[in-house]
Amino acid sequence: MNDFGLSIWGNSNFVIENGKVCVNAASKPAIIDIVRDIRDDGYRGPLLLRFPHLIQKQIEQIHASFAKAKKEFAYKGSFNAVFPLKVNQYPGFVKNLVRLGKPYNYGLEAGSKAELLLTMAYNNEKAPITVNGFKDKELINIGFIAAEMGHNITLTIEGLNELEEIIATSKQRFKPKPKIGLRIRLHSTGSGLWAKSGGIHSKFGLTSTELIEAVKMLKKANLLENFTMIHFHIGSQISEIHPLKKALIEAGNIYAELRKMGAMNLKAINLGGGLAIEYSQFKEESSRNYTLNEYANDVVYMLKTISEQKNEPQPDIFIESGRFIAASHALLVAPVLELFSQEYTEEKLNLKKNNPNLITELVDLYKSIKPSNALEYLHDAIHHTESVLTLFDLGYVDLQDRSNAEVLLKLISKKAVVMLGNKSNSSGDLAKIQKEVQERYLLNFSIFQSLPDFWGLKQNFPIMPLDRLDERPTLPASIWDITCDSDGEISYDDEKNPLLLHDVDVEKEDYFLGFFLVGAYQEVIGMKHNLFTHPTEATIELTNDGYKIVNLLESQSILDIMEDMDYDIYEIQDTLNERLEKSTLINETQKKQILGELYLFLNDNSYLKTIN
Repeated sequence: MNDFGLSIWGNSNFVIENGKVCVNAASKPAIIDIVRDIRDDGYRGPLLLRFPHLIQKQIEQIHASFAKAKKEFAYKGSFNAVFPLKVNQYPGFVKNLVRLGKPYNYGLEAGSKAELLLTMAYNNEKAPITVNGFKDKELINIGFIAAEMGHNITLTIEGLNELEEIIATSKQRFKPKPKIGLRIRLHSTGSGLWAKSGGIHSKFGLTSTELIEAVKMLKKANLLENFTMIHFHIGSQISEIHPLKKALIEAGNIYAELRKMGAMNLKAINLGGGLAIEYSQFKEESSRNYTLNEYANDVVYMLKTISEQKNEPQPDIFIESGRFIAASHALLVAPVLELFSQEYTEEKLNLKKNNPNLITELVDLYKSIKPSNALEYLHDAIHHTESVLTLFDLGYVDLQDRSNAEVLLKLISKKAVVMLGNKSNSSGDLAKIQKEVQERYLLNFSIFQSLPDFWGLKQNFPIMPLDRLDERPTLPASIWDITCDSDGEISYDDEKNPLLLHDVDVEKEDYFLGFFLVGAYQEVIGMKHNLFTHPTEATIELTNDGYKIVNLLESQSILDIMEDMDYDIYEIQDTLNERLEKSTLINETQKKQILGELYLFLNDNSYLKTIN
């Protein structure tokens, strides 16, 4: 059985039972059944399913791993986690995170004014708030207001100009003050796609010279006691553990040196994000080379060792591992609209009484192909078809002959793939032809909206059908979205993305693909290319005997999208009505019918409805 790498990336969150992907918790409901329940209520297009129990699982795992490491190494500092809102600001995620994180004093991190105001409204009482990113006077004032409201907030300084503004603001506002953190610019960098966000040339952080100056400024302003944290970040999705160890040594030494300079309230080191998850569904393309327990052990051991060597207190540990917490909770489901080779059937053959020799030979290949000659006959078919296309360009065969050649090649290819796949020693032969005979699956979704990291960074996500998993998939698959853009494709790659899917007739049965681990960054970065917007979403709460579908939120209507783009929607509706009224091509009854149709279209979403 092909499990589509579930044993690699699944983290035991899902399981295959009776040929279906099931949630591996409670009564183990099948995802396809959840999707059909939602579609029975009339919802079409892509669906984003949220599973809050997976948020809880990640929170519990990360706290359990650090608790175990602290116990093993007798670590005296505390462990704290905050979630960076930039990873997913959608309320369907954030409200569940705050609720489920309350027993762990789980906090939030903000990187803008809007995010900070969200944290002030939703963060659990006394749970930490950290504020990163560039700050102006207004954002710093909001930070002071948060402290005045009783929030446990730390403003992390990215530059000395921000510290100057904090010092000035502290003289103007009331007695409660926020804690102050300094982002340190390490020489150490991470690994993987986001390694450039760390290192000495990174966008954020203070150099050694600036750190010394910052301590002097804090002393002069009598704010050194508010300096409680240093922060570093060596990159998102760190694929290897060694760069983190190097960064911890560097940060630990800076921590000790700053305390020797008089920063005695400096008691915390914030590691930022970077804790990786496994995206790969193929063994050859691992996303990380370490486990969560290894990560926690290395952090605790390294910081304890440095503290003891420097004779300094063991610091409180903060992390901002947003991707680790959020990615697994969300699943994108998209219906397949069409397999492009389905138009190539025997019924589409239109053979002549007297066909060109090449067409006759293609017919013979199709009729006589068998497992022992499948690879040879497929190569012959490809060569014959190329010859027919050349003859067509030269005017020696007509469009009917060309059509017959294309149909026959597809029919022979499908037979060959099935035959070679059934041979026990065929893996090498099959790999040779899969790229040449790949199928194109058209899906009702937008890659630009729902998988922007694939479009921008070629970050792969696990993909698998929701059912038919007790049947062997035979077709090497490329996935096309419905945008009017050739970049809206996830191509078959026999090395990096050797995805095989089933040969189905979508006019007779539904076929859904699931895109897993999309809960981090994809929603908030997704763009309205072709004016496709966030898909319909639903939160799935598991019960002992099934599940509940709650917080079902339909994708935005076309009018809503236009309003988001700053169009005057009333002007649009009035203009359409006026132009309809002026038309002399239809009568008044027909105009009334069209007016009603336009109303329905404008108040519906952009995804395709009449087919799947």
